[in-house]
Amino acid sequence: MSNRLWSALKGAFASSVLVANAVTVFSGMIPFALLKLALPFGAVRRGTDRVLNALAEGWIAVNGGWMALVRQTHWDVTGLDGLRRRGWYLVSSNHQSWVDILVLQKVFHRRVPFLKFFLKRQLLFVPIMGLAWWALDFPFMRRGSGSRTRDLATARAACAKFRQIPTSVMNFLEGTRFTPAKHQQQQSPYRHLLKPKVGGLAAALSAMGERFDALLDVTIVYPEGVPTFWDLLSGRVRQVVVRVRELEIPPDLLGGDYEGDPQFRARIQGWVQELWAEKDRRIEELVAGPEASAVS
Repeated sequence: MSNRLWSALKGAFASSVLVANAVTVFSGMIPFALLKLALPFGAVRRGTDRVLNALAEGWIAVNGGWMALVRQTHWDVTGLDGLRRRGWYLVSSNHQSWVDILVLQKVFHRRVPFLKFFLKRQLLFVPIMGLAWWALDFPFMRRGSGSRTRDLATARAACAKFRQIPTSVMNFLEGTRFTPAKHQQQQSPYRHLLKPKVGGLAAALSAMGERFDALLDVTIVYPEGVPTFWDLLSGRVRQVVVRVRELEIPPDLLGGDYEGDPQFRARIQGWVQELWAEKDRRIEELVAGPEASAVS
């Protein structure tokens, strides 16, 4: 059997499991989502949230299973020691591919609370999954012209709910996947990153403030090139490098007014730019260094 045909068969298998897993788990969420909608009280919300998060973590576990079956990918991951399942984390990562989402879910599975992503508002209307994401309190962002104020309000409202049970709030600061064309269009000062957008992160800090235990600064590198989602499904991702840094959030960035306080806005932008410059250097080292060339 040719490698191409074998990859296609693995991709078909993984796709089938992925779809069946999503339909089964997200359909199972619907009764609890409707209960949460009908009875939006604190005690009911806490109970339904625990069930919904448990179902979502089951979905992640199954995804990890088919990923292992189609390819024994070499996972080079550091920085997970000391993380807590019952903590509150603000998580930030570079963004290159839809594969990033499954990578993050696999790496943090049962090490930190279930990741809650900032999503584009259009995804709210995806059948079954849109309702599930709403029930899981994922913030839906418009990200269009003139929508920044509404997006910040949406992020604050979602993050206020996250204060009730341990949560990891995940935000791709670039706002979109990195491509050379976008990089050139932005005239980004970073070699491997787009310019960061700070509004969502600032809204999370404003809504939750001191509740966060730390920022988890994540750097993802694919040494053999950025994979497509089909590459993952068909077992073509040979190596993934992930570096996690647990960083203290500066006290003067907790609870500030990003929109109304220019000094606070300048402080948080400066902090993020420093993080981004360091991440850009780290990616360069990982791409060029021996870690990027060794595949087990």
